[in-house]
Amino acid sequence: MFNTLLIATDGSELGNKALAAGLDLAKLHGAKITIMTASDPVSSAIGAGGFGSIDAGPILIQLEERYAEEAQTILAAAAAKALEAGITAQTLHVPQHRPADAIVQTATELGCDTIIMGSHGRRGFQRLLLGSQAAEVLARASVAVLIVK
Repeated sequence: MFNTLLIATDGSELGNKALAAGLDLAKLHGAKITIMTASDPVSSAIGAGGFGSIDAGPILIQLEERYAEEAQTILAAAAAKALEAGITAQTLHVPQHRPADAIVQTATELGCDTIIMGSHGRRGFQRLLLGSQAAEVLARASVAVLIVK
């Protein structure tokens, strides 16, 4: 355990705490790390409302581009923190995936033995004890999950 870490962050305060905890673990155990973020799929459910059809294509493209830019900003900041700690990190943006799906899938694909993430992120209504994405990762992951509060 703690040989191959997947650190999930969304750039939030708790995401940054999870990043710091993951970097500490990586340094302590000499672990290989991947820092990831995911972007939700963009909904294309735009109704015409009786006023004719709407070409949502350009809007969807702009949203995807904005999500990709935000992800790169988050990952660049995380990679800089890793470098400051003397750790080389792989970074990964998983577009058009719910965060829990992307985290579990990425951990499996990369053969990670531990997932590290914040208890709540930048998502809507939160559950009482854990954010919905953290709770889902905890329930579905086949490896250790460290939830940072």
